[in-house]
Amino acid sequence: MTRIAFIGAGSTIFMKNIVGDVLHFPALDDATFALMDIDAARLEESALVARKLIAASGQSATVETTTDQRRALAGADFVVTAFQIGGYEPSTVIDFDIPRQYGLRQTIGDTLGVGGIMRGLRTVPHLWRVAADMAELCPDATLLQYVNPMAINTWALAERFPQVKQVGLCHSVQNTVEELAHDLDLPKDEIRYRVAGVNHVAFFLDLTHKGQSLYPALRDGYRNGRLPKPPLLMPRCANKVRYEVMAHLGYFCTESSEHLAEYVPWFIKDGRDDLIEAFSVPLDEYPQRCVEQLADWSKQAQAYRTGEAITLAKSHEFAAEIMNAMVTNQPYTIYGNLPNRGQAPQLPTGAAVEVPCLVDHTGVQPSVVDDIPPQLVALMRTQINVQELVVRALVDEDVEHVYHAAMMDPHTAAELDLRQIRSLVTDLLVAHGEMLPDFARLKKAA
Repeated sequence: MTRIAFIGAGSTIFMKNIVGDVLHFPALDDATFALMDIDAARLEESALVARKLIAASGQSATVETTTDQRRALAGADFVVTAFQIGGYEPSTVIDFDIPRQYGLRQTIGDTLGVGGIMRGLRTVPHLWRVAADMAELCPDATLLQYVNPMAINTWALAERFPQVKQVGLCHSVQNTVEELAHDLDLPKDEIRYRVAGVNHVAFFLDLTHKGQSLYPALRDGYRNGRLPKPPLLMPRCANKVRYEVMAHLGYFCTESSEHLAEYVPWFIKDGRDDLIEAFSVPLDEYPQRCVEQLADWSKQAQAYRTGEAITLAKSHEFAAEIMNAMVTNQPYTIYGNLPNRGQAPQLPTGAAVEVPCLVDHTGVQPSVVDDIPPQLVALMRTQINVQELVVRALVDEDVEHVYHAAMMDPHTAAELDLRQIRSLVTDLLVAHGEMLPDFARLKKAA
C-alpha cells in the first residue's frame, strides 16, 4: 500500500489533478491519500472531490484528512506540497500593491522580482518544517515539490536538508509543447524536444518534428505575423514576449510570456506603455487570475456538493508518473528541478537546475546537459543571482541579502534606483510582518 501525503490539499483543483492521475495506475490503486491543510473547510471540499474521483475510478484507494502535518506525513512514501503561505490575501495583494506605489509593475510575482523574493521568504521556512518532519517520520519518502518560487525552494531545501529526497516539479515544459503544437498545427505527441536551464527560464535546445527542426517555422511565422496564434491556455495573454525573445536569443523559453516579461528588463518599463501594448503584457495578471479562480471554484464546489458527477481525466503533471515509475521500476522521463551537482556544468554548483531526469525504483536521476548556448547561460545567471541571494538570506538569516536580491533583480533594477529599492523592500518586509521568518520582520525603516 502506498501512502501519499498531500500538504496543502486545500488547493483543491491541483489536488484533483494529482489524485485523478494516481488513480490511472493499477500499481497505485490501493493508495492512501493523506490530505492535510490548515483550512478545515477547504480540506473537506478536497476530501469530497477525492472520494468522488475514487468512486468514479472503481479503485480501492482511501482518503484521510487532517489539519496536523505530522499526522499526514507519518509513514508516507510520497509527499506532495502545494501551499501558498499568506494566500492571495493578504500576501499576494501586498506583493502587488506596494511595488505599484513605486511605479514597479508586475504580471505574476511568484518566481522572481520583488514578488518572488517575498514569496520565497514566506515559503522556505515552512518547507523546511515539512522536510524536518519528513526526516523524522518518513525518512525514505520522496518530496514532490510544486510550490513557487520553485528554484529558490529547491535550492534552500537542499542547503538545509540534503538528506531529504526531493524534486521540484512544474508543468511549463508540457504546457509549452502543447502551445507550440497549437501554433504549428502539429500533434503534440509527434514533437520531440530537449530542454535545460532554470525553472521558468529554461529553453528548448532541440525542437523537432519527424527529424526536422521546428525553429525555422517558428521564426518565419513570427517574422511574417502568422505567429503566435490566439493563445490556447490563457486567453488574455497573447504570448508575444516569448516569440520576441526567441527572435533575438535564438531559442524558445519554457515559461509563459506573462511570466517571462517580468524576469527580464526589456518589456515592462515606466512610461513605455507602447511596449505593454505591442507585446500584450498582462499587468496584474496573477491577482486577477486568483479572483477568477476563487469564484470559479466556489461554483464548482457547490455543484459537487449537490451531486454533480466528476470526470476522471488525466493531467500532464509529473507526480503520478514518478510514483508509478518508482513503485513499478518502469522507467519514465520527466523534467525535474534538482540542485546542480554537475548535470548543468555551465551553471553554478548548487543552483536549482531543470534538465531531463530518468525516474525508476532508484529515484530521480538527472541527465547531463552541457551545451546550453552562452547567451542563454548569461540570461539564466541573472535569475540565479537573485535566487542565490534569497537562499543566502534564509540560510544565514541575513536580512541585508534580501535587499541585495532585489537590487540584482533584472526588472527591479531596470526601473528603480538603489535607494528606491531599499525603501520598497523595507515597506514589503514591514507589511508582511509575521508571515516572514524572525530575521526578516521589520517594524520600522531599516
